[in-house]
Amino acid sequence: MNVLIAIDSFKGSVSSIEASETISLGIKDVYKEATITVLPLADGGEGTVEALVAVRGGELVTKEVTGPLGRKVQATYGIVDSDTAIIEIAQACGLPLVPTNERNPSLTTTYGVGELIADAIERGCREFVVGLGGSATNDGGIGMLQALGFRFEDKNGQELGFGGGALVHLHSIKLDQVHPDVKNCSFRVACDVNNPLYGPNGAAYIYGTQKGASDEMIAKLDEGLQHYGKVVEQQLTLDIHSIEGAGAAGGLGAAFIGFLGAELESGIDLVLDVIEMETHIQGVDFVITGEGKLDHQTAMGKAPIGVAKLANYYNVPVIALAGSVPSGKSTLNDHGITSYFSIMSSPMTLDEAMNSDVTIHHLRNTTEQLFRLIKSITK
Repeated sequence: MNVLIAIDSFKGSVSSIEASETISLGIKDVYKEATITVLPLADGGEGTVEALVAVRGGELVTKEVTGPLGRKVQATYGIVDSDTAIIEIAQACGLPLVPTNERNPSLTTTYGVGELIADAIERGCREFVVGLGGSATNDGGIGMLQALGFRFEDKNGQELGFGGGALVHLHSIKLDQVHPDVKNCSFRVACDVNNPLYGPNGAAYIYGTQKGASDEMIAKLDEGLQHYGKVVEQQLTLDIHSIEGAGAAGGLGAAFIGFLGAELESGIDLVLDVIEMETHIQGVDFVITGEGKLDHQTAMGKAPIGVAKLANYYNVPVIALAGSVPSGKSTLNDHGITSYFSIMSSPMTLDEAMNSDVTIHHLRNTTEQLFRLIKSITK
C-alpha cells in the first residue's frame, strides 16, 4: 500500500502536519508496512510557511517587526534552499493582530511585511514566495514599500504616515533610496482574488468592512487608492489599478505587481508547484486530502480540489476527510474527489468538535475504518 497524504489544516483545531501524522497512524493500524508520503498542505494563507518549510526542509526565522498598528510584533517566515523566503503577510499585518475595537484600515500599515522582506534579503534570499491572505490593511502596500526604501511624499516633501488614510496626500514618489538588492529579487505571490485596486469591486469596497471601516471611511479609502493609482501612473508610467488581483490584501497586490515585478498565481497551484506534488503523486495507490470543512468554497478551487485535479490526471483515487461535509448533493465528486467523509461519529457541539484531541481521535479512527474496508475488498 502506497499512500500520499496532502491535507490542509483543520483551522482552529489541528495543523496540516498534525492531521497528516494522525492519518498516517490510522493507515499503519491496518497496513503496517504501508509506504506513506506526507506533504503538508496550505493554499497560500495561514499555515503556508509551516507547510512549505516542513516539505522543503528549511528553517523558520522569527523577527520583531512593525505590526499593523505600529506596535512591535513577532513575525515568523521561512527560508528554504538557502535563498528562497516563504512569507505570510498576515504574520506582519494580519487581522488577528488587531483587537476588534482597534480595527481601522485608515491607520493600519503593511510596513512589517517590508521589514520581513528586507531581513530575508540580508540573509541572502533572492527568491520569494508570498501568501497574501488575511490582511488588516488598506494602504496599497506603501508601508511595505517604505520599509524597502521607496519614498512616498506629500506636497511638503514629508514622508507619508501609516495607513490607507494617508494615500490622499501622496504627491511624489522617490526611488533613489530603494534597497539596492530589491531589483535582483523575484516574487511569486499566492493570490486567489481578482479585484482591481479601487472602484466598486476594489480593495476598500469589497474588504473594508471586515477590516473595521465604516461606509464613510470606505469611500475615503477608495478615494485614496484612486489617487495613489493615478500618481503612480503619472510619475512611473505604471498601471497598478486594472491588473487582476491588484486589490488583494488592501492593495498589496498592486504594490507587488507594480513596484516589485511580482507574478500573482493561484495559491494552491503555487504551493503544489513548490512542494513538487506532481513528482510525488505518480504511482501511489491513494491520495488523502481534506480540510476542516468541505463545502461550496472548497469546490471553487481550495487546496483539496487542487490536489484532486492533479491526482485525477494520474488516475489516482482521492479520499477527502473533513470535520464537516456538504448536506445534499455536492459538486466535490465532479471536481475529482472520489469519496469524501466526515470524521465525526456522533452529535456534538462545535466547541467539542474543534477540540484538537477530539479531532485527532476521530481522524485516526475514520482513517483506520476506511482502510479496513479497502483491505477487505482488495485481498
